[in-house]
Amino acid sequence: MVTRRSPHPDATPFLSQADEMEEEEEEAASAEGRARVDGEQLEEGVQAVTGVSYSRSVMIVAVLCYINLLNYMDRFTVAGILPDIESFFRIGDSSSGLLQTVFISSYMVLAPIFGYLGDRYDRKRLLCLGITFWSAVTLGSSFIPQERFWLLLVTRGLVGVGEASYSTIAPTIIADLFVSDQRSRMLAVFYFAIPVGSGLGYIVGSKVKDLAADWHWALRVTPALGALAVVLLVTVLREPPRGAVERHSDSPLRYTSWAADIRALCRNRSFVLSSLGFTAVAFVTGSLALWAPAFLYRSCLAAGQCQPCFHGDACSSEESLHSLIFGLITCVTGFLGVGAGVEISKRLRRTNPRADPLVCATGLLGSAPFLFLALVCAQGSSIATYVFIFIGETLLSLNWAIVADILLYVVVPTRRSTAEAFQIVLSHLLGDAGSPYLIGVISDRIQRGRTPSYLLEFHSLEYALMLSAFAGVLGGGFFLATALFIQGDRKRAELSAQGLLQEAEPEERIVVPQRGRSTKVPVSSVLI
Repeated sequence: MVTRRSPHPDATPFLSQADEMEEEEEEAASAEGRARVDGEQLEEGVQAVTGVSYSRSVMIVAVLCYINLLNYMDRFTVAGILPDIESFFRIGDSSSGLLQTVFISSYMVLAPIFGYLGDRYDRKRLLCLGITFWSAVTLGSSFIPQERFWLLLVTRGLVGVGEASYSTIAPTIIADLFVSDQRSRMLAVFYFAIPVGSGLGYIVGSKVKDLAADWHWALRVTPALGALAVVLLVTVLREPPRGAVERHSDSPLRYTSWAADIRALCRNRSFVLSSLGFTAVAFVTGSLALWAPAFLYRSCLAAGQCQPCFHGDACSSEESLHSLIFGLITCVTGFLGVGAGVEISKRLRRTNPRADPLVCATGLLGSAPFLFLALVCAQGSSIATYVFIFIGETLLSLNWAIVADILLYVVVPTRRSTAEAFQIVLSHLLGDAGSPYLIGVISDRIQRGRTPSYLLEFHSLEYALMLSAFAGVLGGGFFLATALFIQGDRKRAELSAQGLLQEAEPEERIVVPQRGRSTKVPVSSVLI
């Protein structure tokens, strides 16, 4: 007689597990669907408020990114041909450093003016006028004769007019087109253009000089591309209403006086401390941008591996090679650093609301030792130097998009252009306006009174550039301090943007006794 075997004792649990797995998959699919629907609803809501379609908004960001790329490409074209400029005008390190310092100083002085205008007037017109002026002045700087070095300084200063108009206004347009993670992603795309444009400046400058056998032609590339940028602005850009995407109230945004804006920004600890941290980034990148190719070229001269520049002649191909390699490193590290910074910060933000300043601090503190190693290894191994520069610049690039995002979410919409302007002033005043000149002065002082030699020129610049590594450590400390206040400042800005929190003006304050002493408090806190 044959009996039927009972099912395997584990069969029922197995089927139960399969059911659980199916339920988990359904829940995951449902969550994904909800996220997709929420994202689509957010997109539609933003479009309804701004009156600008999502595709048009992306096109606007692409145009702004292109102009930002030109901005930095023009700025660092000069660094790519610096030895040729020194040879043509017969100038030393101090005068060479002035080229960048004069430009940044002009840019820094004009930024608050355009910040004020950008918060109150038509941003599209301001951008078009600024870029047209910048393109014309840059083209004119390529025709300066040999005995008029001072005129080159003047034109580099005037270039700051156009760049100040753009840098203070463009990020605020992106902030008014996107919110939340979309804004972070678009800012990342926008700030990709900084390292990529800087790298292209070195590459285009050195290559156009080689092809034309004349460094003047390197300064004639960006003006032509600038004319195209104006055409794109006129045809593509539609200005969104300021702060509308963050407003949860029908009442209009409340504008305050310029003096009140400045007082509010000075009381915003996250804005001030993150701006000081970004100043350290500007100090390091400014000094490296101008001097790194020249430093690598001097290491080659000190080792007797290449020929020096002589007055009236084009510099050797070895000098162009160093500019090309440094430019490529800047491009690649920019892509890696900006992208990694945004992605790491976005993931950490889910569990740690202080993630943004902590990622910035990690980038600066981590870059300092690698930059120091790049300097001390330059004479012994150029490969090791390039590797350390690559790592150091990647860590530095973590900051670009994150710092911009911090500013936009801790400052109310009506003050963002002004905040951008004053961050520019602070970061350039104490950062890259003075660092190229300061490095040049230190290098010249070290050489003073000693027998000239290529080895002395190399070591003097090496010791001067070590100041950049120290600045990186200092900047990391400022970002760590920012992490202490970031949550409170962000919440206050969100409530103000939504119309749920009104700031008290000085004339709205009354005196209330407290323990025998008069204390000034807002009227609203007494009436509640």
